[in-house]
Amino acid sequence: MNFKKTFLVISTVFILILAACGGEATNVSSEEAVTQEITANLGGEPYTVDPAFASDTTSYWVIDHLYEGLYRYDEEGEVVEGAASDIDVSEDGTIYTFTIRDDAEWSNGDTLTADDFEYAWKRILDPETAAYDPSQFYYIAGAEEYNNGEGDVEDVQIIAEDDHTLVVELEHPVQFFPTVVLNHGYLPVNKNVVEEDEDWAADEESIITNGSYIVSVWKHDDHLTLEKNENYWNIDAITMDTIDFKMIEDTTTEYQMYQSGALDLVTSLPSEAIAQEKDSDEFINHPSFSVYTYTFNVEEEPFTNAKIRKALSYAIDREAITENISQGGEIPAYGYVANGITTPADQDFREEAEPYYTFDVDKAQELLEEGLAEEGWDELPTFALKYNSEDNHKKIAESLQEMFKQNLELEVTLENQEWNTFIDTFKQKNFQIARMGWVGDFLDPYPVLDLYTTNSSSNFTNWSNEEFDALLEESLTEQDEEKRFELLHAAEEVLMEDMPVIPILFSATNGLMSEKVDGILFDPLNQPNLRYAERIAE
Repeated sequence: MNFKKTFLVISTVFILILAACGGEATNVSSEEAVTQEITANLGGEPYTVDPAFASDTTSYWVIDHLYEGLYRYDEEGEVVEGAASDIDVSEDGTIYTFTIRDDAEWSNGDTLTADDFEYAWKRILDPETAAYDPSQFYYIAGAEEYNNGEGDVEDVQIIAEDDHTLVVELEHPVQFFPTVVLNHGYLPVNKNVVEEDEDWAADEESIITNGSYIVSVWKHDDHLTLEKNENYWNIDAITMDTIDFKMIEDTTTEYQMYQSGALDLVTSLPSEAIAQEKDSDEFINHPSFSVYTYTFNVEEEPFTNAKIRKALSYAIDREAITENISQGGEIPAYGYVANGITTPADQDFREEAEPYYTFDVDKAQELLEEGLAEEGWDELPTFALKYNSEDNHKKIAESLQEMFKQNLELEVTLENQEWNTFIDTFKQKNFQIARMGWVGDFLDPYPVLDLYTTNSSSNFTNWSNEEFDALLEESLTEQDEEKRFELLHAAEEVLMEDMPVIPILFSATNGLMSEKVDGILFDPLNQPNLRYAERIAE
């Protein structure tokens, strides 16, 4: 099977390359050479740079520039071979053989080997690791059984046959498996480094990478600086020498820093600044395959009852939120899967389904009364909305608080936490209802719906539904695309009927990019790719 032809069928076609006005970079002499350095804002401290434990876009933005998996994004935003120089797929689509590049190295000079991939992937599957998302490997034969304690690591079909040959066998053919391997969990780690120091990912001195950059400075809660990794096999293609990430949580402060020239790029703006900047040549706006949600813990009262969960959804005026708060081209979400997926009928997946709910105060009150009666409650037990500290999150939480008060006569408290603390709180399921956003791993309904299967390690709702699980399992093996999409629509309907999560809006990225910088790559699935950017001579 020809990998390149196969991958073109399933890879995203939504890659955008947004260049600031000013045209092509100016040719200058060595005396006039521009220092290739860019400053951007992460929005907070990365949770981790260890791919096994990362779960948030803040961490992913850094990780994307530090490591390289078997595939990579090239200068045009196309998916091509990365640490693998060749990929062979068996005729039945179940066995992938990856050939690791001869010239691939770690930043400390160690040779990158197939064993580094086998070790990294099995490390995530090891139950004792308690990694973020081992279920992303369940496509691989023996992986789920090992992770669940029902099988042995030797049965997991991730095998380094020699230093340059990694063989992976799937449980059954999965058409989109090459896109799965783009997930952050599929990145390698240096076995010797990880086993010698459990805190290897905590600071710049111990972090060893195999990608475009190394961490040269990490001043926690202040800034993190990346420098080119001179041992990277494709170093000549990397145009940006230095990336300086700030960690400013307040979007107003971030905006002011951009205006003063202290930042070259911002990827979020306070809502009041969007209207002011949207006609600027430096304004950037592009779609994101992501959904902004409030997630229930269905084992915590009062959200043990589906009608009460749905009552809150019907009480939300999503258009008021997108028009008056976010104001950046976001779309009110009346289903879970975001826009951007073309179905076999040449329609958008989202548009093929009728809205699963609307803004309907009467319906919200009716559902609340029915839910209270089913539980034998005279009134709804108190609850708190949890969210992470950042201006727009706070404004949306406050608007929900007011809508629940006005439309359902509920008194709701708000609890905000700094990002790293909030991530821990969410993963520990220490909430009744909490804000979260999810970005798809690839442009398909499956990866975002699969978050809520019973065995998904990304399911923090405590919700489990056998019908939902069965529909997704059937869709995974269905080779007829029309039938597969029918199954995915049916699965989304089950999810929205039981509503363990309330979709609020489908996100968009709004920001500003300096005219002094060219060549930043944007796409709906990832944070901006800065490695091929270039500062332009003035």
